[in-house]
This record gives sequence, structure tokens and C-alpha cells, in this order.
Amino acid sequence: MKIDSRVWLGGIVALTLLYALGTLTGDGGLSLTERLGNWPTTIAAGAAAVSLFYSARTRAASAADGEANADGADGAAALRFLGFAALAWFAGSLTYAVTGLLSANAAVTLTFGDLFMLFALPLFVLGFMRFAPLPRGVRPAVRHFTDCYVCAAAVFSVVWLLLFAPLYSELGEGAGFLAFALVYPVADIVVLCLLAPLVATSPHSTRRAVLLAIGAFVIICGADLIGAVSRLTGVAPAGGIEYPVRLLGFALLGSLPWLIRDRAGAQPRRITGRGLYRFAPEIAAAGALAVAAVVLTIGGLRLEGVAPVLPLAAGSAVVVLLVRVSGVLEENATLSRMVLTRERHFHELAHNSGDVILILDFDARIFYVSPGAAEAFGYRLDDVLAEPVTAIVHPEDLPQIRAAMSDFGRGAGQGIHLRVRVRSGDGTWRHTESTASLYEQPGEPDRLLVTTRDISAQVALEDQVNHLTFHDGITGLPNRAYLEERAREVLARREHIGGAHEVAAIFLDLDGFTAVNDSAGHTFGDYLLAQAARRLRATTDSGVTLARWGGDEFAVLIEESAHAQQVVDLAERLARVISAEPFQVADREVVLTASAGVAFAERGIDSGELLRNADMAMARAKEQGGGGRLEIYAADMHAQVVSRLELQTELRQALANGDFLLEYQPVVDLESSQVTAVEALVRWRRGGELVMPDVFIGPAEQSGLIVPLGEWILREACAKVALWRASDWDIALSVNLSVKQVLQPRFVETVAGVLAESGLPAGVLTMEVDEEVLLENPGEAVERLSELRRLGVRLAIDDFGMGYASLAHLRQLRVDAIKIDPSFIRDLGTDGTVTLLTHTIIRLGQDLGMQVIAEGIERAEQLEQLRSMGCGYGQGFLVARPMVAGGVEALVGGEAEIAL
Repeated sequence: MKIDSRVWLGGIVALTLLYALGTLTGDGGLSLTERLGNWPTTIAAGAAAVSLFYSARTRAASAADGEANADGADGAAALRFLGFAALAWFAGSLTYAVTGLLSANAAVTLTFGDLFMLFALPLFVLGFMRFAPLPRGVRPAVRHFTDCYVCAAAVFSVVWLLLFAPLYSELGEGAGFLAFALVYPVADIVVLCLLAPLVATSPHSTRRAVLLAIGAFVIICGADLIGAVSRLTGVAPAGGIEYPVRLLGFALLGSLPWLIRDRAGAQPRRITGRGLYRFAPEIAAAGALAVAAVVLTIGGLRLEGVAPVLPLAAGSAVVVLLVRVSGVLEENATLSRMVLTRERHFHELAHNSGDVILILDFDARIFYVSPGAAEAFGYRLDDVLAEPVTAIVHPEDLPQIRAAMSDFGRGAGQGIHLRVRVRSGDGTWRHTESTASLYEQPGEPDRLLVTTRDISAQVALEDQVNHLTFHDGITGLPNRAYLEERAREVLARREHIGGAHEVAAIFLDLDGFTAVNDSAGHTFGDYLLAQAARRLRATTDSGVTLARWGGDEFAVLIEESAHAQQVVDLAERLARVISAEPFQVADREVVLTASAGVAFAERGIDSGELLRNADMAMARAKEQGGGGRLEIYAADMHAQVVSRLELQTELRQALANGDFLLEYQPVVDLESSQVTAVEALVRWRRGGELVMPDVFIGPAEQSGLIVPLGEWILREACAKVALWRASDWDIALSVNLSVKQVLQPRFVETVAGVLAESGLPAGVLTMEVDEEVLLENPGEAVERLSELRRLGVRLAIDDFGMGYASLAHLRQLRVDAIKIDPSFIRDLGTDGTVTLLTHTIIRLGQDLGMQVIAEGIERAEQLEQLRSMGCGYGQGFLVARPMVAGGVEALVGGEAEIAL
């Protein structure tokens, strides 16, 4: 059960009073207290030792001294040393009790009991100093000991004059006897003056223990003083009052661990420079010296003679006091110089620092401001001091200032960092970063020290970095990262607050931009993108986020729209504004169209899926031909994408399993009907079905599988044609190339290796490329094809007339043949314009010395018109269908001529 400390103290006092009552009754001239002698105090000292040792062990095991140890104290060690002191007092008291039983008239001299008693004093000092450590450093320690000596000398002088001097005169004893009698008082006074000043400087966590320990020691000192008087007089004062007093001291010392268990020490006082407790040693020494001076003066007037010990004590105290005063004067001079130097350094720092330094009262009035404030913020010094600092702080930032003032008003000791906007002298708002801390000066009210730095340039740079992070540098529009984050916010808000408005995304792609960018240069393309962005921005209004998604793609996030039709109408307007009129770039006019895709945000959809659906719809619009086409996302689009991914996986497995085969379509001389070459065409055996290239070539391109597939086609075709040529059949080979094949780093080396492996002459092989090859990275493509031509391989442009700037490609790359696109041959004779264009292409090829091949000949009238136009070669179903190698061999085995 926990006992309140006041109840505990009350019990100790009551027990002592009951014991003290024994001094009032007696038998045969001796009181009960005198007859009991030292036995009660012996028991009390022993119990105190046990209590202190037990508490020290318990405290050390539980590590209960964390807070005290942090302040420099050691509670467990303190209780242990105090336990040893109590044990020494117990031994001394026990010795007195035993010797008292053996001899009732013990001589007044130092015994073994006295040695134990005196040995307890340094142990008590060691224990006390574990609760209240000495000042750290040599000079503070010297100051403490000199002050304690002055205090002890003054107190002894008073005690001597008031108590021992009259006894000395009456007894007339020699100096030796007096020295033995004064051992206890002198030792107690020295220890008391040494420890008393430490009470004021002790850690707050041990303050209660320190007060109880010094109280117990004062009581023991009182008992020692009474004992010294009884030794000199031979009579126990007040019927043996020494014993109850000593009992009270030991009881209080033994109860110390239990009285401090339920209550922490007092909270530390905040140092303000005005607290007298900071100078406790000096005050104690000065007070004791003043009392000693008064008492000595009065005593000197009344007494005729003075013992030799008094001048010795008083003179030594004066000498030490003079030394101490000289040290104090020197310290004060040093401190004054330090204060002046620091003040000068502070003002120099404030004057030369790039920061503004202010000292503020708690009502925000400016007490001091560094001269740099005028230069930093454009104010005159008098203008700054005239008003509180809150007058120039942005209204939105005033709550931060008030909160900081409130924190300091509640005693906050840590510095506070603030970022506020301050109005400068020209009326603009500057961004500042400030650090505020408590500013304490002795004798002055508390203030705030504020260091302020102008960070407007830093904030502007941060804003610029943020803008560049979330905006496109070419168009100035928000970029992909911004749109994705904005889409997340919009959809999260809709899920949180609900609403029936539509959230949608529109993706637009500029048709033909890649060709323009590659042919005219990236600078031309960037300027074209900037113009397109301005048109799109002018078409959108509030509630819409327009962003550049990447490349030539733009994205629009419709944050709220009343109807889905409004979203579709906006998408159509955006596509029309692109194609409404040509773009003017330098001295050129460029006509572009835009393909658009629209996706609506269903409930539960995330931002990534919404944007992905819109992108998928746009891709579908481009697959359908583009040219301003608009597609709205439907679930089957996702299924088509999944199907395409599955197809790519099947193609990879088919290539590994050897499920591809080649068919060959003859190329015929239209004049002689002689087969002069074959074009290798790949087919896929998918189960029992033969799949045509238009189904799987696109997915193979997208997955990159076209590279190994194209190498297999080249290797198989070269080997077969080389075998035919070994049979004395003069026939050439044509193989189609894709963009990814041409741009492979070792493409030319691969072709050379296949030719060397098969033995096919390079001049027999014709590589057919369409104009797409020359639009994607044209510089590298032209270089690779030129290397191929230097190897001896012939080059042909496939589907000539359908791409962008076909004539420009003929200028960039020298080719050996052009193949007229089947769309021209299909309308030959039925469309006058197409017929004229076909004739022109044939004449162009002839004039440039190129072989002209017509593709897609299916009707006899087409063949006759081509012959009349002078077209040299042709292929198509009318001439010969694609066939396996065996069919070609059968055809060759008869006659290498086709009846036309």
C-alpha cells in the first residue's frame, strides 16, 4: 500500500516526540532517555543503513534514475554512499552504547566510536554530491570551495562566540581538551557549508532528495552540537535531548528513499538573469560573513579577552575573502569585456550579414533591426521601427506569426522556422524564410530574435522547375505527368462527392506529321506543333485540361460535361480546327488532319485505364485510315488488343516450330512473256489453314519478330533461287524489307553473309522497300540502303506513287526499279486521271533508267494498256499466281515462258 509522504513525515515526528517525552520523566535523577542511551539511535542508524542499501539496489536494478542521470546525478550511487554513512553512524553509535554499558563515566576523549562517526561525514558528502554534483571546471570549483570556507569560518566564529567561548572561560580547560571537544562542531560546520550551496544548483529531478538529505544532516549536526556541549559540561542538556534529535535525523535519513518515490523534484525555473539563486554560494558566504561581523563586533565590546582560535579563524577568513574578491573583480572585468566584444560582434554581424536581423517584443513591435533591412526590402530605418512587423506581413501568413508568438508565450524554448511573404518598399511581395528564437538579456524583458532571409529568387526558381516538370517546353501545354495526376484527382473527387456529370478523355494524333518532321527537320516540326497547340487551346474552354501527350499526340481531359454528345462534339471541333486551314511555317504551307479517340470514365475506372482507352480509340481511328476520323472507345477494342498480343505469341512459337513457308510469284517480261524473276512471299501454316501476310505482318512488326522472320525468308529464298540458277535457269529474286530490318545495326552484314552462304550473286537479288522505310529515321535508312547497293544488291521502291513525296525519295536514294502500286493498275482504262498518272510514272522510270514493274495485273485490257505505254515488266493473277517452289519448278521445267 502506498503511503503519502506527509503521513510518513508525520509518523517520524510523532515517534520522535514520544521518545523526547522520555526526557521529562526520570528515576533517581536520570530520565528515561538517558537510561536508554544510544540504543534507540543505534537501531535507527542501522535501520537507515538497511533502508538506503535496499533502495540503492532496487533503483539500480530498475534503472529508475534516467531523468536524474541525464542531469548529472546518480541516484543509486547516492543512496549507496548515504547507506555507508548511515552504517558508519550505526557503528559509532553501537560503540558508544557498548562502552556506555561497560563504563558509565567514560572520559571526554576521541574513541573508536568518534572515528566511526567522523568517517561517516565524508561518506555522506560523497552520497550528497551524487544527488547534487559540484560545479564543473577548475575555476567554478575553486570559487565554490573558497566561498564555503568563508561561510564556515563565519559560522564557526558565531558559534564560538555565542556558545563555546563562555564554556571555555568557565571551564578554564587547556587548548588540547578544547580541540577534542570541537571536532564534531567544526567538521559539521565545514560539511554543512560545503553542501548547503549545492541545494540551489542541484538538478530539479533530485531537488526533493537533496532537501530531505540536507534536512536530516542539519538535525544530526544539531545533535552533534548538543553532544559537544554535554562533553564540555559533563551534563546532558534538557534530560538527554541529544538522543531524540539524533533519532529524528537518522529516521529522516532512512526514510529518504521512500519519501521521494511518489513525487518528482520541482520543475526547473526558467533562467531570466534576475534569479538570486544563481549566486547561492556568494549569497551564503556574504550573509554568514555579515552575521559574523555583527556578532563579533557585539561580542568584542562585551568580552574582555578572546581565545587565540578566534583571530586565527577571522584572519584567515579575511585573507581568503580578499583573494575571493580579487578573483570576482577579475572575473567581472573579463565578463564585461566579453559582453562588449560580443555586442560589437553582434552589431558587425548584423550590419554585414545578408540576412535581416530583428529583435521583437511579444506585441510584434520592433526593438532592433539590422541596417541591412533598408537595403534588403527598400525601407528607411525609421519607417521600419514605426510600426509592428505584422503591418508588412501578408494577411494570409499572419496566422503563422500569431501561432509562433503564442508558442513562445507558453514557454517554447526551441527555435521556430517560418516562411512568410513580406511587402517590400516598392509594394511587391517578397518570399522570406525566418528563424525565431527566444532572446534573453539579464534585467530586460524577454524578446524574440528573428533572422530573415529573402528567398524570392529561390521560390521563383522552384516555380520554374515545377512548371518545367509538368509542362511541355515546345507547346507550353501541360505534359503527360500533369495530365495523369489531374485525371487521378478528378476521378477521386467524383468518387468522393458523386455527381452525374461525364468525365472523359480525348486523344488526337496529327496524321502525316512524322513525314513532315522527318523531311523538313525537327525545328520545322516543333514550330508546327506549337501552332497546332495554339489552335487547340483556342477551341477549349473552362473545365477542360489540354495537354501534349508526347510526339504529335495531344490529350484533352473533360472534367465535367452535362452530356456525352458534348464531348463528341468537342472532339470533332478539335479535329476540324487542325484541318481547317493549312499551317504556315516559314515560306511553306502544310495541310494536316487529326485522328481522334474518345473514352468515357465509367464508375470505378481509374485514371490510367481512362487514358489508355482513349489512346486505344485513337489508334483504332488511325488504323481505319485516319484523315480526321473519330472513334469512340468500345470494349471490343480491348479485346482486339488482347487478341493481337496473343497472335504475337503464336507467331513467335510458329517461327520456332518452322510453321512458315514461302510462295513465289513470277515477274514476267511483258514483251516476251518470259519469267525473269520471282518475288518471295511468306505464308503461315496455322493448323490446317494457310494464313496470308496481311494478317500477321503487322503484329510481327510491332513485336519485333519481323527481324528474325525476315532473315529466315531471305535465307530460304536465296538458297532456293541459287539452286534453280545452278540448273541453268537465269532467274532473279525479289524480297521485301521492313523498316525494323533496315534499321538493325548489322543488317548489311547479315545480307552479305546470306549471299555468301547460298552462293547467290548479289546482282541477282532485289530488295524491295516501301516509302515508310525512308520516313522513319531517313538519314540512317538511306545510309544502310546505300551500303546495300554498294554490296551489289539491287534496290526497288514498292507501291510507288502512294507515299509522301515519292520524287523526293528518288532524289535521296538511287534505286534500280520502281513497282507501280496495284491501285493504279486497278483503275487503268476506267479513270482517265489514273491512266495519265500511270503513263507518267512509266515514262519517269524509263527516263531515269529504271526498271518499271506493274503490280496487280488481273485483266487482259490492263495488260494491253501497259504494253502500249511501254511498261517492261509485270506481275499479278493474270500473269501467274503465287505458288510453292514445286509449282515454279514445274513451270520452269516446261518453258520459262507464260502465254499472255
